[in-house]
Amino acid sequence: MRIEDIIEKKRDGGILSREEIHYFINGYVADEIKDYQASALLMAIYIRGMNKQETAILTDEMRISGDIWDLSEIPGKKVDKHSTGGVGDKVSLVLGPMVAACGAKLAKMSGRGLGHTGGTLDKLESIPGMRIVLTKDEFKKQVRDIGIAIIGQSPEIDPADKKLYSLRDVTGTVSCMPLIASSIMSKKLASGADCILLDVKYGSGAFMKTIKDAEALAHTMVDIGKELNKDVRAEVTDMDQPLGCAVGNNLEVKEAINTLKGHGPRDLTEICLSSGSIMLVQAGLFNNKEEARRALIEVVNNGSAFEKFRQFVTAQGGDVSYIDDTNKFPVSKNIFNVISKEEGYVSRIDALAIGKASMLLGGGREKMDDIIDPSAGIILNKKIGDYVKIGEILCTLYTNHDEFEDVKLDAIKAFKISNKKPEIDTVMTHNIID
Repeated sequence: MRIEDIIEKKRDGGILSREEIHYFINGYVADEIKDYQASALLMAIYIRGMNKQETAILTDEMRISGDIWDLSEIPGKKVDKHSTGGVGDKVSLVLGPMVAACGAKLAKMSGRGLGHTGGTLDKLESIPGMRIVLTKDEFKKQVRDIGIAIIGQSPEIDPADKKLYSLRDVTGTVSCMPLIASSIMSKKLASGADCILLDVKYGSGAFMKTIKDAEALAHTMVDIGKELNKDVRAEVTDMDQPLGCAVGNNLEVKEAINTLKGHGPRDLTEICLSSGSIMLVQAGLFNNKEEARRALIEVVNNGSAFEKFRQFVTAQGGDVSYIDDTNKFPVSKNIFNVISKEEGYVSRIDALAIGKASMLLGGGREKMDDIIDPSAGIILNKKIGDYVKIGEILCTLYTNHDEFEDVKLDAIKAFKISNKKPEIDTVMTHNIID
């Protein structure tokens, strides 16, 4: 078998066999296939696409290219949740303890933020002492004992994806549906969970800009699950405005804690209830989403969801005194209120603009080696549909940088004020795919 023949076959619209895809992945991971050859095949896939079977095979071959975590010794079905990323997306910090308090076993590997999107690991590390690296045995014991563990991606998992993503990033092949789906799903499937819920976001602050593209990606990943006999379901949700009111690491942790205590923003609370209901049904703990939703509301109301978060933080070395008293978190030295110069209804909040502003304040990273300031970020005082008067606060900026005049301008431009109240649902759009 020759890589040249495989490239030509896909270039001409052919369907690749498992043997051909296996040869490509194995050869590329072993450095037997060169970057320029892999680039040519990636571009052929980008142009010609892949059918369901090819995409599932590619995902599976990437999955088995490295370590695979076996969680079968942990009783019950293990659940996982993946978001395609957004602004203010602290869902895992709320959802994980909620479903664990209901008896689910959440075994999750997460990533860091880059650009305007935040990362779960960065948020967790804003809690002093929090460990995001556990051994496989520590991870399994924690999931077994308290029902929840969230850690960084094991470097041994899915080396094919690491190499291929780096190559896609410099060859113009990132935005290819089969390649996006196989990248996400190969890592998730190698992490050992029995059931996976995907939150595929669309809008200005998301990777997928339209609901049509988000639905296509969701269907592709659910189809991969079906082909590989895994319970994979998906939600398609709106990221045209930031999720919740907090954007930035310890700011989002504080909001997550408030939500676990029953005082969170409506949109964040709703997505956690919706996603959690699906996950509890996937785990076989409830017969339907209505029963599961009632259970999730109960664990928030009776305090057991918040207590589960405390257990989780303690188990991973975090200083739980910060969870009990969020005033202990450091606060940026510069705090600036962005004031409205117009009166009317907030009809739009550009999530991308807010995410980039938070990054420039120190709350995110432009390059992977940038250092994040855990106290930097933005608090939204108004959301879409809210009425605002001239002189009222739209949002508050937090930063330890001394120069942030340009960010102030960017933040105010992110808000659009209209005379007419928007008629859209201010929570989110939900499309369930299973």
